[in-house]
Amino acid sequence: MPIRAILQNDPSFGPEDIANLTAAFEAAVTKFRLADRTGPLRAAIAKAIIRLAKDGERDPKKLSDGALKSLGK
Repeated sequence: MPIRAILQNDPSFGPEDIANLTAAFEAAVTKFRLADRTGPLRAAIAKAIIRLAKDGERDPKKLSDGALKSLGK
């Protein structure tokens, strides 16, 4: 599941925010080498990134690292 599918209906983020969240998501997925586009871990990573962004974080590296940390990875 691409993160854009989740963000599509969320008015909380502008285009620049979505670009940062997408970059964070892709970085996290790359760290895990997740090839399965529909796996539950991808969805969990996306949701963790969005949760951190809603708390105010916008830096892609911090979002990626924070999401992985929150998932215990």
